[in-house]
Amino acid sequence: MEVLLNSGSSSMTRSLGFLIFLILWSPLEVVGGTGTNSSFSNSTSSRPSVVNIGALFTFNSVIGRAARPAIEAAINDINSDPNILKGTKLNLILHDTNCSGFLGTVEALQLMENDVVAAIGPQSSGIAHVISHVVNELHVPLLSFGATDPTLSALQYPYFLRTTQSDYFQMYAIADLVDFYEWREVIAIFVDDDYGRSGISVLGDALALKRAKISFKAGFSPGASNSTIYELLVGVNLMESRVYVVHVNPDSGLKVFSVAKSLGMMSTGYVWIATDWLPSHLDSMQPVDPDTMNLLQGVVALRHYTPDSYLKKSFMSRWNNLKYKETAGPEGFNSYALYAYDSIWLAARALDVFFKEGGKLSFSNDSSLHDTNESTLHLASLRVFDGGQQFLQAILRMNFTGVSGQIQFDSDKNLVHPAYDILNFGGTGSRRIGYWSNYSRLSTVVPEILYTKPPNTSASNQNLYSVIWPGETAAKPRGWVFPDNGKPLRIAVPNRVDFKQFVQNDKNPPGVKGYCIDVFEAAVNLLPYPVPHTYMLFGNGERNPSYDDLVYQVAQNKYDAAVGDVTIVTNRTKIVDFTQPYVESGLVVVAPVKEAKSSPWAFLKPFTKEMWFVTGAFFLFVGAVVWILEHRINHEFRGPPRQQLITIFWFSFSTMFFSHRENTVSTLGRLVLIIWLFVVLIINSSYTASLTSILTVQQLTSGIQGIDSLISSNDRIGVQDGSFAWKYLINELNIAESRLVILKNREEYFISLQNGPKAGGVAAIVDELAYIELFLSSTNCKFSTVGQEFTKTGWGFAFQRDSPLAVDLSTAILQLSENGELQKIHDKWLTVNECSMQLNQAEDQLSLNSFWGLFLICGIACILALTVFCCRVLCQYRRFSPEDEDIEVEEIEPAKSRRSIRSTSFKDLMGFVDRKEAEIKDRIKRKHSNSKQQGSHSSDGQAS
Repeated sequence: MEVLLNSGSSSMTRSLGFLIFLILWSPLEVVGGTGTNSSFSNSTSSRPSVVNIGALFTFNSVIGRAARPAIEAAINDINSDPNILKGTKLNLILHDTNCSGFLGTVEALQLMENDVVAAIGPQSSGIAHVISHVVNELHVPLLSFGATDPTLSALQYPYFLRTTQSDYFQMYAIADLVDFYEWREVIAIFVDDDYGRSGISVLGDALALKRAKISFKAGFSPGASNSTIYELLVGVNLMESRVYVVHVNPDSGLKVFSVAKSLGMMSTGYVWIATDWLPSHLDSMQPVDPDTMNLLQGVVALRHYTPDSYLKKSFMSRWNNLKYKETAGPEGFNSYALYAYDSIWLAARALDVFFKEGGKLSFSNDSSLHDTNESTLHLASLRVFDGGQQFLQAILRMNFTGVSGQIQFDSDKNLVHPAYDILNFGGTGSRRIGYWSNYSRLSTVVPEILYTKPPNTSASNQNLYSVIWPGETAAKPRGWVFPDNGKPLRIAVPNRVDFKQFVQNDKNPPGVKGYCIDVFEAAVNLLPYPVPHTYMLFGNGERNPSYDDLVYQVAQNKYDAAVGDVTIVTNRTKIVDFTQPYVESGLVVVAPVKEAKSSPWAFLKPFTKEMWFVTGAFFLFVGAVVWILEHRINHEFRGPPRQQLITIFWFSFSTMFFSHRENTVSTLGRLVLIIWLFVVLIINSSYTASLTSILTVQQLTSGIQGIDSLISSNDRIGVQDGSFAWKYLINELNIAESRLVILKNREEYFISLQNGPKAGGVAAIVDELAYIELFLSSTNCKFSTVGQEFTKTGWGFAFQRDSPLAVDLSTAILQLSENGELQKIHDKWLTVNECSMQLNQAEDQLSLNSFWGLFLICGIACILALTVFCCRVLCQYRRFSPEDEDIEVEEIEPAKSRRSIRSTSFKDLMGFVDRKEAEIKDRIKRKHSNSKQQGSHSSDGQAS
């Protein structure tokens, strides 16, 4: 926060510079309390009775009128408190800077002659810069309650301590506010001094992190007249942005709003954001004049946030009764009174710690400060505070709660927990719409509550209450308009040689026509505001222009936008903003094709070789499985070996036509056959459909199958003049530049493809699908696209970076797509005749990938059936004893009721399997019966 400096700054600056030169002309060497100049030192006891505290500010200013009674009240409270300083009294020495940098410096030097241990103030950042050099030399801490310039926190000023919030945080709060309402440009109106320039510089950095910017910096000198501000705002009003950030002095800041009101700039569509100078000014003039409030309707402002603690309420209740105030009433109070009060207490508490740690008050002469024979500046009277460094460290370690909140410094010497109230002025006062804190950014929750939770700065956690903007509207202003300076939007249009359905020159207004122009005009008509624009042809018309150059010219501000068949590619999006694509168009390969000749082997084309092989193998496999399952119980699957082999082949392939004559009687055989017939049904249906398509639809063939086969060849490739495909093929696909041929129009397309690479033409052309569709519609199916689209891009309208039109037009393009208007424009300009022939491609054949699931199911069923069958056979074989070869009558061996499978030869097992199951069951049954009879005879013999 600043005070207004007097005019005549140039002469003041020269005098000030001369004074600084006199002070700092010799090397700066600080002499301690002992040494060669110890005779000049003055030491007191560790607890002196009186300690001098200096205060330096402009008494008759918005900040000064609030700070002076607060400082004097703090001195009185400290001197009346026996628990602080323990008998040492503070002696306050006040000096008035009178809003002058030169006088402020002189007053600072006079103040230092009084051997002060600390200086409170100043409120001006400009004066603080100069005085900081003095206190650095004299080792006297400078506690400023009003100098908010962020650059004062630099290491250059180690003895400068800010007891209020830095504008660094305030500017980041404004950047968050701008980002919250999705504005991308602001105009900064500021006072052109250290305070104003430094704050706006930080604002620019903060906005850049949000992808926003300051489009114009409107600075004016301190003490500028109304006419100067009038001329400044007139120029500002002609610009595009309608978001204004006002960072000026409290004593003269209302001039800006008064002039803006007279120019009609406080109406609907404007946004005014003021820094903390405005609330401080209004708080100090309670009650606020109604005429003043009429100037501020809809303004949003930031104010230093101070917690509503008991200490603060107690201090404010005393404000009207402070005997040091010249006038009664709340007039004069603002947040700087709290910071000034806490500054005195900070110095007192640190001084108490300083004494407890054994610090002593002693001042030494500085050999570098001496008077010449004719000098009357009394520089020799300025003495160095020997304990200044120790006292400074004590101040930096302080941590207590004051009337303004927690007083504690971070590593950058800023107060911890910076926060601001966000106010909206309207009616006869203001209302709080939220808070900003460095902890969680924008919120409607009091910062003290947020400090108890984990920090959350996500976009979804940023909240504010509703705002009444200028013009008494709750609708968020767009934040920009077209410049009211008679300059329409400059739109570059590519001057094409061919494919003029997209864009071409026209003798009638607006000078161009085509599909792209109609889409742009239709989108502009959907915007809720007028967009004055003029079209400007880009290119000589003899060949297509370079679209990369076109986009670059937009980025360089030669044009405001580019409208036409401009492809959205990565390198272009880095320098301009594109709208939503209104045409989807990727790169494709077009090559010569010829009608496929009929082949006597066309019936083999539906399946791939692998598919034919696996299908045939499964026919034989399933036939063999069914024969195994049926051989023992079905007489149709028995007979001589030759007959059985023929039966397997016949049964296998007859299932293809569902004409097998053999009946299956086993449960397992029927299960396998049902599953296999289902597989055959699917294969037959797919084969029939594919063969029908091959034989009935006229087919085209091409030697180029797609981009991969084109890359692997050494043939020449055609590329449209000016297309991004040239760089894409070279840089991304590593195709040699010598293979590429530039083609200017469709006639060259046709001739080059027709001649082919052997006759000086090209093997294929790589271009965007939108162009190829138009080209193919007039070639009578002599050419066709081969392979798939190998890039996915689109066409959009290009605008300069951060142009709000890009966002609004994207929304309009989506509306055109949803209501069908985009398709109507397409049908008007781009109706094409498609070729009825189909390109014959190898990938159209039915492959094993489409049927492996069916074969897997069938195979599993066969294996399970064979497993069950084998288990059953083995169980029967273990119960069966083969007949003796020398005896015709079968005998059952009593000692071997069951035989081990391991003792049986493989030939016996195969012989067992080859027998009929009914015979085997009958023999086992007879064996079981004979065993019972033999057992009964043996029991009768024992009884007799």
